[in-house]
Amino acid sequence: MTHPSPASPVPVERPVPPADVVLPCLDEAAALPWVLARIPAGWRAIVVDNGSTDGSADIARALGATVVHEPRRGFGAACHAGLAAADADVVCFCDCDASLDPGLLVPFVREVAADRADLVLGRRRPRRRGAWPPHARAGNLALSLMLRRRTGLTLRDLGPLRAARRADLLSLALTDRRSGYPLQMVVRAADADWRIEERDVPYLPRVGASKVTGTWRGTWQAVRDMRRVLAEPPLATGPRGPRKEAAR
Repeated sequence: MTHPSPASPVPVERPVPPADVVLPCLDEAAALPWVLARIPAGWRAIVVDNGSTDGSADIARALGATVVHEPRRGFGAACHAGLAAADADVVCFCDCDASLDPGLLVPFVREVAADRADLVLGRRRPRRRGAWPPHARAGNLALSLMLRRRTGLTLRDLGPLRAARRADLLSLALTDRRSGYPLQMVVRAADADWRIEERDVPYLPRVGASKVTGTWRGTWQAVRDMRRVLAEPPLATGPRGPRKEAAR
């Protein structure tokens, strides 16, 4: 007599930890519906309007996002205003141009919430021709090499998709309000001995024209901003544990 083999256990889907997603926005009316439709259930989208003239703020509000107005122009100014407005334990950042799906942040948040990483970054992997122009790739490569010399980190991208604990991010006392903000976050996290991970994410062509890396001139202006960040001396030294515990 044969016995049926036991049924395979049905995997239990773990609940997604709550998070706030900061979306810096400057004239992204065409992309907002796509982006906001992909915010995971239970998460809050914080759209930081940085002076849009195309009705982006009204569209975001109508789609259920929290809208924050930041009159100071600059990518860093918008990101930091969103961080200040966030109240979830874990805060994410994502571009608002439909080049990245915010749903990809779920495993990032799981890693941070489970205390397996302090900062998780997305390494952009282009899925279509033209998603990542050559001048933007060149600028990113140059910055990655400079970052390695400054911190010892071997990162292949300094992309905008990322997640970390809100209290830890505030403890970094970020000051850059231009294009150097994402890099300053990584540099100061490395100086504080954070556990930094990098995950591959698909990268799509953005909707509309880029305000920063759409041209060689814009790209190298961003590189100059970031070189200033790399020239800054470390704020503090010490083991990761005590500093992070004090910040929480």
